[in-house]
Amino acid sequence: MLRTHTCGELTINDIGKEVTLCGWVAKRRDHGKLIFIDIRDRYGLTQVVFIPKESAGAYEKAQGLRNEFVIKIKGIVNKRPSGTINSKLNTGEIEILAKELEILNPSLTPPFEIEEGLEIAEENRLKYRYLDLRRKKPFNNLLLRNNLYKIIRGFLEKEDFIECETPILTKSTPEGARDYLVPSRLNQGQFFALPQSPQLFKQILMVAGIEKYYQIAKCFRDEDLRADRQPEFTQLDLEMSFVNEEDIFSLAERLMQLILKELKGIEINIPFPRISFDESQERFATDKPDMRKELDSEFAFVWIVDFPLFKYNEEENRWESEHHPFTAPRQEDMEILEKNPQNVKSRSYDLVLNGMELGSGSIRIHNQELQEKIFNLIGIDKEQAHKRFGFLLEAFQFGAPPHAGVAFGLDRLLAILANETSIREVITFPKTSSAFCPLTSAPSDVDEKQLKELSLAIKKKTVT
Repeated sequence: MLRTHTCGELTINDIGKEVTLCGWVAKRRDHGKLIFIDIRDRYGLTQVVFIPKESAGAYEKAQGLRNEFVIKIKGIVNKRPSGTINSKLNTGEIEILAKELEILNPSLTPPFEIEEGLEIAEENRLKYRYLDLRRKKPFNNLLLRNNLYKIIRGFLEKEDFIECETPILTKSTPEGARDYLVPSRLNQGQFFALPQSPQLFKQILMVAGIEKYYQIAKCFRDEDLRADRQPEFTQLDLEMSFVNEEDIFSLAERLMQLILKELKGIEINIPFPRISFDESQERFATDKPDMRKELDSEFAFVWIVDFPLFKYNEEENRWESEHHPFTAPRQEDMEILEKNPQNVKSRSYDLVLNGMELGSGSIRIHNQELQEKIFNLIGIDKEQAHKRFGFLLEAFQFGAPPHAGVAFGLDRLLAILANETSIREVITFPKTSSAFCPLTSAPSDVDEKQLKELSLAIKKKTVT
């Protein structure tokens, strides 16, 4: 290691030690015969003092230091003089008397100051995201994500879940949001799609006998963006065999209870209240009610249940799935499935937190005949169904168990936990509201050679 300690750990108990620190120059103050700097790393700040008589070489080099230079300091831990203690810092009682200074890398003047509380244009912050992340608040949001993942993985391991990865390059099965398409060079004229969710694969894993699956999954949807949407996002994906709604509710509630306790120090009561879709619409005119006033706990969870299985698409003059076509209808509504589809309720459920949909799931269809019937009702005939979903229907012929699942939007959960209004604030390298990455300038043009290899051509827009 280049350093003996971090910039956030030295205290009065370390006085007299010779230490080596590495980090960035946060501030530099020249007092004539004394030069002070604050050296910063992810752990904190430490004050360093350069005195000519102690080390003329280090003092001379320190005169050329500027903010954000990367440096290595070797020196002795001293007690700060009376009246100069900074009680806001863990290291506020000490300073380093510099003996040696090595400039590991200089820095240009940053386009904005690396300080908290400054109003900086979002586009500028995202373009220089590597500088933005040096600030405490954005960094803490990433640390929050890291800690959330550790809690999730620890909890699900104890519940005997298996973490499985599913493909990123997969089959286009458009139903709902637009797919991101990826042209195939080896199979020209054909396309992969980036997954909108691992839905079909996790159901197939249940057929495979995995029984308890989870994945912290990247998902992709080519849709218009809002504060709570990104073209790529992260969800906690869960699927279980031989379960009913109560098993899903219990698991999700205990997980959310643990997350709030560990990350916010807040105890929440379980089970969460449940409201039918119809009641939610009648009382709140939405299926995403904000229950904070009714429940009086800062974090108000509520399950919305008994959604309609179908909704009518006026433009296309057909029924379509309220959630997705793999959702099972209530058993008591099976008799009216084809006669009165508008009255059929589904075995689906949404988890809403503070007026935001946090997760969605359902009891799945595990019978090929019923699945084909649902496809037919939403305008997907047998030929189309087998073309799009044949691999799932085939799997159902080999002993598919009853199964259910749920997926939670982790970006949305993190934004709520971090008290942020936009999920962009909790994503490492987010896109703007126009689905553009200021850091890399993606999406961008590609070489003509690449297009030729894929047998693609850009059609120029005609000016009218």
